[in-house]
Amino acid sequence: MLKINTQAEWIDRANAVLPAGGFGNFDPGIIISRGEGSRVWDEDGNEYIDYLIGSGPMLLGHGHPEVMEAVLEQLPKGMTFFANNAKGIELAEAIIEAVPCCEQVRFVASGGEADMYAIRLARAYTGRDKILKFEGGYHGMSAEAQMSLAPSRQVNFPQAVPDSAGIPQGVADQMLIAPFNDLDAVEALLNEHGDIAAIMVEPLQRIIPPMPGYLQGLRDLCDKHNVLLIFDEIVTGFRLAYGGAQERYGVTPDICTMGKITGGGFPLAALGARADIMKHFDKSQVGEGGWLMQLGTLSGNPVASVAGLKTMEILRRDGTYDRLRDIGARLQNMLADTLNEAGIAHQICGDVTLFDVYFTSSDCRDYRSAKHDDPKRNVLFNDVLRAHGIFKSPGKLYPSLAITKADLEQTQYAIQQAVSAIS
Repeated sequence: MLKINTQAEWIDRANAVLPAGGFGNFDPGIIISRGEGSRVWDEDGNEYIDYLIGSGPMLLGHGHPEVMEAVLEQLPKGMTFFANNAKGIELAEAIIEAVPCCEQVRFVASGGEADMYAIRLARAYTGRDKILKFEGGYHGMSAEAQMSLAPSRQVNFPQAVPDSAGIPQGVADQMLIAPFNDLDAVEALLNEHGDIAAIMVEPLQRIIPPMPGYLQGLRDLCDKHNVLLIFDEIVTGFRLAYGGAQERYGVTPDICTMGKITGGGFPLAALGARADIMKHFDKSQVGEGGWLMQLGTLSGNPVASVAGLKTMEILRRDGTYDRLRDIGARLQNMLADTLNEAGIAHQICGDVTLFDVYFTSSDCRDYRSAKHDDPKRNVLFNDVLRAHGIFKSPGKLYPSLAITKADLEQTQYAIQQAVSAIS
């Protein structure tokens, strides 16, 4: 008889072969077995409403039938070629049509890669070395990105604090750190440092929204100082709107990166910009000294491309984003109403398409202010949600288009139980 491993047995096996027992992503204490629509199941058969959705890419839910059909049609034709293919070209055309700043794109396999190349591209185009990023901003796993992502100690700006071992001091010397939502701090750094290649920013920083006029202010300062503006739209691309944060906030960067939703649940990301910037990927235009080498075994592979194309087609349909925003607004209202009734101080932070709650009465406008007054309260809150069938990150809630009326009703009950537990 076939032996079925329990979740505890899988955790033991993981601890034997994986550092810290996991892939480095999510809580290694849960082993997901499968996903379907708005739900996932663990290896013990426990069922959850999925508000993690793979950390963002599964906007349509798991196993959307139209996406699956497109992928299954492609698979017998080939999975990857390390060469141009028609589906990858079609996806590039669709991205360029959707995203304001993009005249050309290059594909990579992950958002972290896209962000790394965006930084390198800005340096190649401007001939300058320094990058200004914001404390708490997440831009992947490159050495530059691992500066002041989640510093445990506060230092004076613009000093960069490495979040990982193994990063040379020379990397920190080329990074300038500013507080998010503070244009005066950015302007002061631009006035002081004439060797800044680019400002790199998440338009919605994790879940902290930009203050009114902030992104346009960055755009204006970049224009004034001849600095490139990079939007990291790995998360916000095709989520906040079909044209991403650029459409949602009405501000166009010079370079942007896209991932997650772009590949329809498969490994694919991209960076895009104006043609005069992207020409640095073409040695025949810029010569040996200006050429930026970029290649990847799975870049633009046709399976991810067809999944992305079908996902984008579905997202273009009338009313899709209205429905997504309605689901998010309902979830936000559930949280606010239940917490208000219990008299618990809180801030719901983010966009209706991506948000979470901070248990604080303070405004959440940057990395240092967006925190819980009592972190243990947040841990308990999320533990009780998990116990009542809600699967989410401790710091983010991703609505998806797969969420049903029954899901919302179950979520309402779980929120009531979690709020009761922390009251």
